[in-house]
Amino acid sequence: MRLSGKKAFITAAGQGIGRAIAEAFVTEGAIVTATDLNADLMDGLKATTSALDVLDKAALQDAVRSAEPDILVNCAGIVHNGTILDATDDEFDFAVNLNVKSQFHAMQAAIPGMIDRGTGSIVNISSVASSLIGAPNRLVYSMSKAGVIAMTKCTAIDFVKTGLRVNCICPGTVDSPSLHERLKATGDYEAAYKAFTERQPMGRIGRAEEIAALAVYLGSDESSFTTGQAHVIDGGWSVA
Repeated sequence: MRLSGKKAFITAAGQGIGRAIAEAFVTEGAIVTATDLNADLMDGLKATTSALDVLDKAALQDAVRSAEPDILVNCAGIVHNGTILDATDDEFDFAVNLNVKSQFHAMQAAIPGMIDRGTGSIVNISSVASSLIGAPNRLVYSMSKAGVIAMTKCTAIDFVKTGLRVNCICPGTVDSPSLHERLKATGDYEAAYKAFTERQPMGRIGRAEEIAALAVYLGSDESSFTTGQAHVIDGGWSVA
């Protein structure tokens, strides 16, 4: 098993990409600490689970330090819809706090132990809608996810000689409860789903399990020569 014996700490593991990553890590032999704001969402997950609000810096950092992870996966995030003229200061601040600062705080807590052990892999979830492509009606979200890419690259180069690796995954549109909630919010679920699907060059949206497979690779020793990279997994959206 590719992650046998490795300790992993995962945020937002209750559903969607986070849940798929947690399940894949368990399958690959990792000792998983899975967290989510809603602990009930993690029922059935064969891992140590606990409720965690990643916006609570002290609670987040205490949990990360206690887990002593070899692999940290930062999945918590939110998608805001709208242009710069639609966005409010509260939405902007919340996106920064959840999508960026929670990852910043988790990394701060995990990195010292990883350096002491001479090994560690951090996997941050960003998005292809970031500094990579301009996506319509995604100003606040894309701004925050571009920050994740910058934070990933800077941290990777700062600690490149310590045995610590830092990478991020940049998915395109992925089938998840969050996506379906956003589609319903448009008022015409079927039309919105059709539009999302048709903009994908492959003619389909991604599966959370496909993102999880990449996370397994980045967490494993197979990727030991890979750091500071924004790994795009978007069905060709960014190159179409």
